Parts: sequence; C-alpha cells; structure tokens
Amino acid sequence: MITAPAARPPVGMGVKLVYSVGAIANAVKMRAIATFLLIFYNQVIGLDASVVATIIMITLFFDAVIDPTIGQISDNFRSPWGRRHPFMYAAALPVAVLFFLLWNPPATWSPGEIAIYLFVVLIGIRFFDTFFELPASALLPELVGDYDKRTDLYTIRMFFAAVGGLGMTVAAYQYFMAENPDGTGGVLSREGYFDYALVGAIIIFAAIMICTLGTHRQIPYLHQAPARRVTIGAMIREVGATISNRSYIVAVLSGVFTAVASGVKNGLDIYWGLYFFEFTQAQIAGLATIGVAAAVTGVISAPFFGRWLGKKRAAIWLYSLALAIGVTPILFRLLGIAPANHTAELYIFVAVETFINGAFAAATGVMLVSMMADVVEDAAVKTGRRSEGLLFSADNFFKKAVSGVGVFAAGTILTIVSFPTGARRGEVDIDILTNLALIYLPVVAVLYGTAIGCIFFFRIDKQTHEENLRRLNATPVAAAE
Repeated sequence: MITAPAARPPVGMGVKLVYSVGAIANAVKMRAIATFLLIFYNQVIGLDASVVATIIMITLFFDAVIDPTIGQISDNFRSPWGRRHPFMYAAALPVAVLFFLLWNPPATWSPGEIAIYLFVVLIGIRFFDTFFELPASALLPELVGDYDKRTDLYTIRMFFAAVGGLGMTVAAYQYFMAENPDGTGGVLSREGYFDYALVGAIIIFAAIMICTLGTHRQIPYLHQAPARRVTIGAMIREVGATISNRSYIVAVLSGVFTAVASGVKNGLDIYWGLYFFEFTQAQIAGLATIGVAAAVTGVISAPFFGRWLGKKRAAIWLYSLALAIGVTPILFRLLGIAPANHTAELYIFVAVETFINGAFAAATGVMLVSMMADVVEDAAVKTGRRSEGLLFSADNFFKKAVSGVGVFAAGTILTIVSFPTGARRGEVDIDILTNLALIYLPVVAVLYGTAIGCIFFFRIDKQTHEENLRRLNATPVAAAE
C-alpha cells in the first residue's frame, strides 16, 4: 500500500503560487508548437505541410507509450526526494535546450535532413517534457483534496498557463517576429525565431526550477511509494484496474476529442488571420492580447461556475457556449453576412468572438482538469492505490495531442485543399480558402460536440467525492488534506 504522509500544515498561498508557476513551462512550449510549428516548417523552412504533420503525429504515438509508462514509474518510485521531484529536476535543462533547437534547424540542410532533425528534436522534447509536466500535474491532488478548493488551485495554475503561453504568443507577434511597415518580416521570416526560442527556453527552465524547488519542502507530506517488487505482468494488471474507472474513461475520451479539436483550431488560427480575414500581424497580435484577457477572465470565473452549477454541469454549459460562439466568424463569412476584409467592423466582430469564446473555453478547461483530479480518489477507493501519475498521464497526453493529432489534422486539411507554400496575404485563391473553411467547420463541430457528449456520462459529483475522501481517511491510502 502507498504510505500515508505525515500530517501536513496548511498549504499556503506561497506554495500554491510557486507550484502554479510551473504551468508556464508547458504553456509556452505547447502554444509555440500549436501556433507556430506548422507555419514555421511549412511556410518559412519550406517542408510540405503533410510532412510536418506526419512527423508531429508519429512523435505523438511515442507519447502514447511513454506517458503512462512514466506515470506508472513515478507512482511507484522511491527516493529521498519522493515520487515526483527527481523527475521534475531532471527535465529542466533538456526541455529548455531542445525547445531552442526546435526553432533553429541548420540553414544549409536538405528538406530530408530537416525532416529528420524535426523528428529527433520533437521526440526529445516530448520525452523530457513528460518528466516534468506529468509528475507536476500529479502533485496537485496531493496538495489539495477538497472538492472546491481543488478547483481554486487549478484556477491559479491555469492563470499562469494562460498568461505565460498566450503572453509569449503576443510577444512573438509584437516583438520577436514583428512585421515591418512594408509587410516584410513577421512570422513568415526566419530572423525573429532565434530570439523567440532563446527567451522561451530561459522561461521554460526558470518555470520548471521555480516549481520544483518551491514545492521541495512538501516532499515529507506527500505519499510515498511502497517498498515492493512489481513484475511487468502485475504492473499491467494494476494499470488496467486503475484506468477501467468509468468516470476516468469518459473524461479521457472527452479530453482526447477536445485536444484534437483544439489542435486543429490552433494550427489553423494563424492561417485564418493572415489569409482568410487578411488581418495585419499587428491586428493578429491584438487578438492574441484579447485572448490573454479572455483566458484570465475564464479561469478566474471558473470556481464561481463550479460552485454554482457543479463541475459537470458547468463544463457542459460553458463548453457548448464556447463551441457555438467560436465558429461564428468563419460561418458568417461563408454565409456572406460577415463584414468585409480590411474593415474595422470585421476586426471588432472577430475580437468580440475571441474574448467570449476564449473566456468560456478557459473556464471549461479548469472544470475538466479538476474533474480529472477527482478521479484520483475514486480510483483509489476501488484499487487501494493512489495512481496520480498514471491517471494524469492522460491529461499530459491531451496537452501534447493538441500539437500532435490536431496539428496533423490541420496539416492534412491544408494538403487536401492544396494550400500553397510561401503564400502571401491576399494572394491565396478564394476557392482554396472556401474549401478550407468548408472542411474545417464540420470537423471541429463533430470533435467538440463529441467531447461535450462524453461529459454527460461523468459520475463523480461533490457528494461522491466527499464520500471517497471519508472512506480513504479510514484506510492507509489517505487523501490529501
């Protein structure tokens, strides 16, 4: 059995803040890959979109194996620094260095060599990122066990994720890859990516170390793995028993469809901005800034919705509203009722949609991750083991799927419509853009709609969670206070 921790003092705001800072590392990396990787290697470096998308997809298959493996290993890892922190320390430097290398491929290499380079670096990032993000996510259910306070801590963590990830995106548009007055430069030019990658790598390293060092003193109060020998067969049986939890299965399915849809959206957002609506890069930067404000609004309001409606109902309502609002600019353009390009009315219309959709989507994200955390105790009641690492390997996989399956789908759609390489704003054939929209809208509607449908089958509410805590407190598998 997992050894219960010593009686912990209350987790103060200082610990909550330094813990939450760690979310910046994954957010910077994830937003960069989801927003810029496809357009960088396709339009700047010159690789075919289908090649880039295929490489991203192949590396995600690697994650499908490595994430639950690392999760199970960390759940059962014994060391003077506990189950999680050794992995977190080991991730800091490799993730930062590999992030820098991702945006600086050798300029003289052939397309085939660049493709191999992208594959190797992306595999490395995904592997070492698992060492940090998965154990860090698994810490949260141990730090806070209360049903509503857990959502509060997720709110703080996602606040840092939103500000860090979207903030670096704004900085990319407005500073690192700023467009010149004559329309040259910008995200379609290689020059700005060096400084962007360097600063991003430094931020990633600093965020990981702040989180890991800042929570180091919590190690005595965290659950310790049992001293036992586990065969491969026994480990497989334990994994099966843990992930067979019904609420976990529906949360995983919802997360998978959400991640894929988000990846498609993030991968094509820059194409909509540059080519479909023909915004300037400064305008796109403004939309990204609005996205930051929207995300902050959403995560701050999430605890209110969670307490008012309950996590499940709040997630369903917020998610549905986000989907309905999010498709309006492209849908209205296809219907011929959106304002014309190069008008203030169009920009205002898209800006309002960006804020409302972003706020609802961010609040939904808090609900979904907090619901996933509630599965930890539910599974522990049924299996007698705390398996945060294994359970949160799914959440970690979702984040990578945003830049994996989703971006693969985005690249595939670009290939299907024969989107040109080296395209300039205002020069893409209208039929290509229309076909892009006609494929995109039903794809994201089905993906997001399926994700919402899965949430209806989630069975853990506040009463169930509190009963799980009561039962665990009466056993050696104690819940976090």
